Amino acid sequence: MLSLSITPIIASAGVVVGGTRLIFDGSRKEASLSVRSNDKDKSPYLIQSFIDNNGPKGNTPSPDKLPFIVTPPLFRLEAGQENVLRIIRTGGALPEDRESVFWMNVKAIPANNPADSGKNVLRFSIKNRIKLFYRPPSLKKQPEKLFNDVTFSATGDTLTVHNPTGYYLTFYSLSVGGQSVDTTDVMVPPKGSARYHLSKMGVGPVKFQYINDYGSASDVLTVGVL
Repeated sequence: MLSLSITPIIASAGVVVGGTRLIFDGSRKEASLSVRSNDKDKSPYLIQSFIDNNGPKGNTPSPDKLPFIVTPPLFRLEAGQENVLRIIRTGGALPEDRESVFWMNVKAIPANNPADSGKNVLRFSIKNRIKLFYRPPSLKKQPEKLFNDVTFSATGDTLTVHNPTGYYLTFYSLSVGGQSVDTTDVMVPPKGSARYHLSKMGVGPVKFQYINDYGSASDVLTVGVL
C-alpha cells in the first residue's frame, strides 16, 4: 500500500477532519476532534489515530510516553458516517506558563472492495496531520491581544523574531519592506525566538499575519520599520 502524507488539510480521499489545528484547554480533561466520511465516497475506511511530538516531518508514533491518549485509536468508518476522537490528558508534567505543541495524526486506510478481487488495484492511505496545542489554565488571554508585543531584528541575511508571549506564533504571511519571508515549518516558540532567511535585506515596515485558533489568517499587523 502506498502512503501519502498531507499536512495540514481537513479533507482527503473522502475523509473530513474537523479542523486544521486543535487547542487542548488545560482546564479540561479532554478535547475532541470529529472525523467524517464524505457522503460522495461509498467506501468505508479504517481510521488509525495517534499523537506524536516528532515535529512537522514526523510520521510515526513517538517512542516516549506522551501525556495524551486518543480513543478510539482504531475504528472502521462507514460511508457517510461520523465519529468523534477523544484526546484525553493522562498526566505528565507540562509547562504551566506557556503552550506545548504535539501532532495529531488521523490516518485513513481504504477498505478492500470485493469487486476488485483479482485486480491490480493501487490504494492510498491518506494521513491528516495537524498541530495539537496544549494550553495551560494560566494562559487566559487571547493570543491576538498579545502578538503586538512580538519584536523583529535583522542581521545580514537573517531575520530574528522574538516572541515574549506564552503562545506559539505560526505565521500565515511575513514580509519586510515588501519582501516576502519564507516561514514554512518554523513556528516561533513561546518565550523564545526563531530565525528566518532573508533573500535580500528589506528596508521598510514589517508586516505579518498569524494563524489563529480556528486555523484562519489574522488581519495584517504592522510592527515597525527595520
